[in-house]
Amino acid sequence: MKIEENIYALESTKGSYAYLINDKETILIDTGNPGKVKNILKEIESLNINPKNIKHILLTHHDVDHIGNAALLQKETGAILWASKEDIPYILGDKSRPGIKKVASLILRSKKPEKIKSYNGQEINDIKIIQTPGHTPGHVSFLYKDILFAGDLVRNANGVLKKQPKMGNSDDKSLNESIHKMSEYSFKWVCPAHGEPLEVKNEWKQLLSNITGNKYCNV
Repeated sequence: MKIEENIYALESTKGSYAYLINDKETILIDTGNPGKVKNILKEIESLNINPKNIKHILLTHHDVDHIGNAALLQKETGAILWASKEDIPYILGDKSRPGIKKVASLILRSKKPEKIKSYNGQEINDIKIIQTPGHTPGHVSFLYKDILFAGDLVRNANGVLKKQPKMGNSDDKSLNESIHKMSEYSFKWVCPAHGEPLEVKNEWKQLLSNITGNKYCNV
């Protein structure tokens, strides 16, 4: 699915979208549920992009439906794999995921990457890295031009932006604060993992109003 020139939501990962930016360098954001490597590579090739040109794989957080193909795609492409320092121990299995996420990781098993670099700056090739913890301790979002790649910061439920259900969040209060934090930035599109990419007008203010009452209504 083309969002803007050189920016795509990969249909092969629908349900937990990965996104491809093919600009100065080719960059993949998240990798979807396990078992989709062949379909992801095939779709990228159908866009007339050589998967070997992917230089960076950026992970928003440690959930298995986002890291599911990271290790194999890193091996296939030679890309540098990035994640937050807070979430890397969960990806490598040094920390156990809590609650329902532990169950999901046992059912949807993914290969552990050999090498992960932690984000150590504010940008990677003009992609702004914004710390948005709450869904996981080290969740990050990415802002590129006028597009917010939101991971699980928010979801699109039939055209309405909503936060993730409380039971799946590591810290629900921090998630609310992260959603508020993003109101300080300007973006035209929100590209979540769950639900279709959404062109936004007043949807972010409405989301803030829904989760916090009138506290942030003047943002």
